[in-house]
Amino acid sequence: MDLLKDPVNDRQVKTLKPPPHRPLSRNLMFPDKLKNKPDWKLIRDHLQKEGRIAKEDLFKLVADCNKLLKNEGNVLYLQDPLTVVGDIHGQYYDLLKLLEPKVGGNPENTKYLFLGDFVDRGSYSIEVIVLMYAIKLNFQNSVFFLRGNHECRQLTAFFNFKEECLYKYDQETYEMLMDSFDLFPLACIINSKFIAIHGGISPDLKSIDDIKKIERYHEPPRQGLFCDLLWSDPVDQEQGYLDTAWKSNEVRGCSWFFGGDSANKFLQRNNLISIIRAHEAQLDGYKMHRWNGGQDFPVVITIFSAPNYCDVYNNRGAVIKFENNTLNIQQYQYTPHPYLLPNFMDIFTWSIPFVSEKITEMLYHILQTDIQGDDDEQISEQDIQQFKQLTKQAGLQKQSTTGSSQGAQKNTEKLKNKIKFVSTMMKMQRTLREERESIIQLKGACPDKRLPRGILMKGKDAINDQLADFTTAKSVDLINEKMPYAQIPQESIQIKKPSTQRKK
Repeated sequence: MDLLKDPVNDRQVKTLKPPPHRPLSRNLMFPDKLKNKPDWKLIRDHLQKEGRIAKEDLFKLVADCNKLLKNEGNVLYLQDPLTVVGDIHGQYYDLLKLLEPKVGGNPENTKYLFLGDFVDRGSYSIEVIVLMYAIKLNFQNSVFFLRGNHECRQLTAFFNFKEECLYKYDQETYEMLMDSFDLFPLACIINSKFIAIHGGISPDLKSIDDIKKIERYHEPPRQGLFCDLLWSDPVDQEQGYLDTAWKSNEVRGCSWFFGGDSANKFLQRNNLISIIRAHEAQLDGYKMHRWNGGQDFPVVITIFSAPNYCDVYNNRGAVIKFENNTLNIQQYQYTPHPYLLPNFMDIFTWSIPFVSEKITEMLYHILQTDIQGDDDEQISEQDIQQFKQLTKQAGLQKQSTTGSSQGAQKNTEKLKNKIKFVSTMMKMQRTLREERESIIQLKGACPDKRLPRGILMKGKDAINDQLADFTTAKSVDLINEKMPYAQIPQESIQIKKPSTQRKK
C-alpha cells in the first residue's frame, strides 16, 4: 500500500516513514488465493505502519470470526505444544514481538491460547483485535481466545477502548466489537491437568461442568460464577492463608480473593494440578504461587504479557510454553511504539493550554503597563504583590475623599481585580501545561470524569494529593515464576529471560 505523499517536501522528520495514506484494499486483505481468508501477514505489516482497514472490511473480518467463536464451547480442551498468553491491553507493537519465533512462536506452526484483556489501556486495541481475528481465521484449530474482564462494555467505556473506537471508527463499530466479545469462551483445560482462566476460581465453582452451564453471550454480571472467572484474585500472601475460605475483593470492587485451601480443594476435586490465569501486572511477567511449599508445583500461576505496561511500569512481559510435559516461561522486553497524544487528541486541542498561557501572560504585562503609566521600567512579580497589598489597605480605609480621589480609588480597584483575575488564569494555565499528564490521569480516575472543583487553583501538590487517593487503581493492576508437571523433576524448570540488548 502506498505511503502518504510529501509533495511539498515539508515533512520535518525525514527518517520516519509516513503511514499508508489509504485503508488496505479488500482485494489485498482477502486475496482469492486464500479462499476468503484474510492475509494476516499483510494486515500485520500494514497496521505496523499505522495503516487502517476500511470499516466494511473490519465488519466482515469480525463477522467471519464470530462464526468460529460461537461454535466453541464455554470450556476448551487443548493439548501441548501450546503457548499461553496473558494480558495484551492494546500494546500492538509488543504483540508483534510476542508472535516472533524466538518468543511465543510463529502462528503458522504454533498453537496459541490467549487469556483475554486484549483491549484498553494501550492506544492500539483496534489493531490488536484486527490482527488477532485475522490470525484466528487462518488458524482456527490452533489459535484460541478466552474472555477477560476488559472485554466488557463497562470497563471499555471507563477506560479508553470505546474512545479509541470512536476516534478511529464510530459508535456502531464499538457496539459490533462488544457483541463479538460476548462470544469468547471462558476457560480451557490443558493436557487434562491445568485449568486456564482469566481471573480465578469462585465459591460457586465446584466442577468444570458448572462453567459449561453458563450462558455466556452477554455482558458479564457483577457477581456470581461468570463474574468470578473474570475478576477473582489469589490472595497476596506467601502461604496462601486466609481467615475464611473466601474474602471479599475490596480492591476490585467485586468478586473474591481465594487462598490455598479453596484452590487445593477445587484442584483435588477436579483432578487438576494448577490454575493458570492472567489479570494482574507482574514485574517479571509472571508469578508462581507456591502455597504448598517451595518444592511443590505452584497452585496458581499468573502470566502477564504486556511489557512496560501503560508505558510506565517498566515490567517484562512473559508467555508460558507447554511442550513435552514441560512448562517453560519465556520473558521479553517491550518494543518502542509510535507516540499518540493522550486521549487521541489532535495537535490543536493539545496545544490550547500552551496558547492560553501565553495569552494570559500578554494580558498580565498589559495590565502592568496600565498601572505603571508611561514609565518604561518593567514591574516585577514582587512589585505587583506590593501593589496589590497597598491597594488592599487603601480599599479598607474609610475616609472622606473628593470625587476625583474616589474615582482614582475606583480605577485602582478595577486594576487590582483585573490583575487578580489574570494572575489566577496564569496559574491555572501553567498548571494545565506543566501537569497535563497528571490532570488526565486524575480525570480518568474520577467516577464522573470531572476534575474536583478548584483543583487547578491549588496547583501541582493538590493534584498529586488527589492522585494519591486513587492509587488503588494501580494496585488493582499490580500483584503478583515454569516448570514441568508435578511428576517431572524440578530441574526441568526453565525460565528464558530476554536479551538485554534492545532493537533500535
